[in-house]
Amino acid sequence: MSYAVRDLVIRDLAPVGAPDIADLIAAAVRDGRVARWMQPDATARHRGSHEYLAIFVEHALRFGDVYTTAEGDTGRLTGAALWFPLTTVVPSPLDYDRRVKEVAGDAHDRACLLDAALDAEHPTGDHHYLAYLAVRPDRQGRGLGSTLLRRHHRRLDAAGLPAYLEAKDPRSRDLYLRHGYQVRSVLALPDGPPIWCMWRPPMD
Repeated sequence: MSYAVRDLVIRDLAPVGAPDIADLIAAAVRDGRVARWMQPDATARHRGSHEYLAIFVEHALRFGDVYTTAEGDTGRLTGAALWFPLTTVVPSPLDYDRRVKEVAGDAHDRACLLDAALDAEHPTGDHHYLAYLAVRPDRQGRGLGSTLLRRHHRRLDAAGLPAYLEAKDPRSRDLYLRHGYQVRSVLALPDGPPIWCMWRPPMD
């Protein structure tokens, strides 16, 4: 089944604040395979997901490109994409180690393992990095993720720049494959799910 994407507002600079975007991303990813591996306890995971993701949202609002989608009639936030243009040096999030330790609790060791695994696979050279693509659960499967991807891909293709991301479940992997990404490698977390590291060359 296909859906027409209508009554949709897509914004380059989100007029909503970091807490609203963090809430949206948390709702979309907090029960995913990697999130469950990092923090198996659902209560603790749901309690800490907003604060954990707020670190990355705030960082993207300062140093990256943030897109959000909203329903045109209500303004309700429905999707978000956080990109980092790694064509220049981007600093680490402010007080990252301290903040992660505070919000991750007993999941801190696995959060560090995840960071180390992702950092080890991250390519060098100029590219844009898609840190998060999230769609509100009740709006998934209606083309919003593809709409957000196409918006930034147009910019990348015009500039001749590649893109990189990590897909954390087969559904998102297949979405990215449809948008021109290729699997570079597959990470295996200790006793955890696979993560697909993916690369998209610029297209004509």
